Amino acid sequence: MNKRLFVAIDPPAEIREQLVGICCGLPDARWIPPEQLHLTLCFIGEVSGSAFLDIREALAEIQGAPFTLRLQGVGFFPPRGLPRVIWAGIERSEPLLVLQRKITTRLFQLGVEPENRKFSPHITLARLHQTSATRVGKYMGIQGLLVSEPFVVDSFLLYSSILGRKGASHTVEQEYHLGR
Repeated sequence: MNKRLFVAIDPPAEIREQLVGICCGLPDARWIPPEQLHLTLCFIGEVSGSAFLDIREALAEIQGAPFTLRLQGVGFFPPRGLPRVIWAGIERSEPLLVLQRKITTRLFQLGVEPENRKFSPHITLARLHQTSATRVGKYMGIQGLLVSEPFVVDSFLLYSSILGRKGASHTVEQEYHLGR
């Protein structure tokens, strides 16, 4: 059986609560449910059952120390044209970049091709459908200076995802602890 996979960091409950507090005020926005707010480190895509087992084992080899992150700012994708995604940014963090590189390198060694996009750490807050740039601009003016308290990252997760009409549903397949 095939699985659609990605690797992510889950923010702690207090950070999710802060994010939920700004998930409002845009018409036609499909806000991400609080339990699905995450920072994607690597999107893997659909893999076979045997590849899933290999990936799950290979990620257990990733080592690193816990580190802190902080939310910083709100933005949207794509940078030109009609906005389609609203996101919360992550303050620059070298340990985060190192962890992400370790994961993508290890997956590449397994034959998993990385996404062709530059890693841009963020937490997706909403998907938009025909929301005007003017409305998005007003939202950015109100929420754009978002900053959180630092939070500790001491693990990352392998998720599977099933796409449905109302969005994706995510299941944690494995948790990997840092600093072990």
